[in-house]
Amino acid sequence: MNELIAIIDDEPDIVELLSLSIRKYGFRTEGYYKAEDFISSLRLNTPDLIILDLMLPDADGFDVCKYLRQKDEYASIPIIMLTARSEESDKILGLELGADDYVTKPFSPKELVARIKAILRRKSQSQNADKLLITGPLKINPRKHEVYVYGERVYLTSTEFKILKLLVSRKGWVFSRDQILDFLWGQEKAVLDRTVDVHIKHLREKLGKAAGFIKNIRGVGYKFEE
Repeated sequence: MNELIAIIDDEPDIVELLSLSIRKYGFRTEGYYKAEDFISSLRLNTPDLIILDLMLPDADGFDVCKYLRQKDEYASIPIIMLTARSEESDKILGLELGADDYVTKPFSPKELVARIKAILRRKSQSQNADKLLITGPLKINPRKHEVYVYGERVYLTSTEFKILKLLVSRKGWVFSRDQILDFLWGQEKAVLDRTVDVHIKHLREKLGKAAGFIKNIRGVGYKFEE
């Protein structure tokens, strides 16, 4: 481990607590109290994972997440949202905008570190599998984390990419929501089953003409079928 974790939160105590907890496990950290400072630092100091508070003094965390997902060079960086809002609607909105996970305040630093490890481990596994997957109009390059539909590049979040790669790896195989959650987060998986539905919805929108290959099997889960 030596991955860089960016922590964006307007409370210095939380930034310090998270930095100390995360560094114990071999990660590097950079803390920011404003969205503007973090965004300005990206070109010189691109993180491997971002912990993003929703309520910042100069920007809404949702807007920051949306901005990152619209930039090609930052779109695949995993984002964990840190929020005091416990409403399901806020969590769903964060996932729809491309967040990979969320943690509600008050939180356990150990749980957060476990989620960081799980996300980075799966990202690494995805990048290390370099076999090019081609199915119909869809081409997936795991090494470069790239997806093309009819020759045009589409930009997916790390979680969307992992779901697509999982489904394509076993065409016709039906994966339950729980199996997909296990694949994404293992023992640290989110308890909200609708998490999968949100990511699938977002994935289909991005795939455009190829969206129909992802089938919803009512009451069971999802599969990829040409």
